Amino acid sequence: MKKLIFVGAVLGLLSSVSSAQSSVTLYGLVDEGFDFTSNVAGKRAYQMESGVAQGSRWGLAGKEELGGGLEAVFRLENGFDVNNGALDQGGRMFGRQAYVGMNSATAGTLTMGRQYDSVVDYVGPLTANGSWGGEVFSHPFDNDNTDNSFRINNSVKYTSPIFGGLQFGGLYGFSNDPGGTKTNRAWSAGGSYSNGPVVIGAAYLNVNKQSRTTFGAVTDGDPFATAGWQRVAAAGVNVTLGQITLGGVFSYTNVHNLVGFSSMIFQNYEVNARFALTPAFSLGAMYDYTHVREGVSTGGVAKGHWHEGGAMADYALSKRTDVYAQAFYQQATGAAGPAWIVGTTGASSGDHQFVGRVGLRHKF
Repeated sequence: MKKLIFVGAVLGLLSSVSSAQSSVTLYGLVDEGFDFTSNVAGKRAYQMESGVAQGSRWGLAGKEELGGGLEAVFRLENGFDVNNGALDQGGRMFGRQAYVGMNSATAGTLTMGRQYDSVVDYVGPLTANGSWGGEVFSHPFDNDNTDNSFRINNSVKYTSPIFGGLQFGGLYGFSNDPGGTKTNRAWSAGGSYSNGPVVIGAAYLNVNKQSRTTFGAVTDGDPFATAGWQRVAAAGVNVTLGQITLGGVFSYTNVHNLVGFSSMIFQNYEVNARFALTPAFSLGAMYDYTHVREGVSTGGVAKGHWHEGGAMADYALSKRTDVYAQAFYQQATGAAGPAWIVGTTGASSGDHQFVGRVGLRHKF
């Protein structure tokens, strides 16, 4: 009840602020659908699921002109489950994003708060999961965080202006640990270049000892939270040829001292394509091959791989509302097994798993 009162008070305040300064925007997205999963612990699953193609959310974004090309900016973005009204991102009020900062058209943007890392910013949009496909199109376990399974708390982030198609940036997430600056800290850097039909992006992310504090840079969503450190290097390209956009992404994830493993190394190779048949109707498809090499704590090395691919059809009923259908399949062998598609409620009892979904998405 207190949260509802708080939200109502904020919205009431914003109505007066918006009319006076026209600087605050309320926005959001609701994604709801029905999923069929072929095998979850040996059983079929028929489920209503929220926020699969895109996370359901509402947010507030604003700016204030300060003169001389300088402005103050902020964003508060909430994630929620439309099926039960619960907060996502560990029950946070503004778990998706929460930051305040300054923006200059000539010097760039400096923001502080809970934010996305450089892999999400510069490489994620070149993947199927980070652009048109959503959660189930992620690489296994979202091991490279291109689907932003976790955000960076206590972070300071810089984003440059665009110089002839080139943009770059970086982020540092403080550990907030007295006397332990390397405990649960994170940093990342990356950039992108756009020239006509071609977009190229690359980024690096490093997270240290996150599970050792509950108030550091990463405190939710990371499947490798108990690792000593996690490092991701990723790069990708998109090329648009008329109505078709083709993409390719490579990412390398090194996870060190995870419970039960001395190391885990993932190599992800993705190709994707999206075809806009009409302004309202589009088709998308992707294929990913992921190889994993696991160093076992008791000695020895285990290897495995995943083959996974999917397709999506999307039809816009209006500028703000669309309906879509998705199908995704994963096969896991060796140390990669059992199969477990990101976004499903559990692992398969065998080496393969399939998800089919029909959904409705509305933006406001």
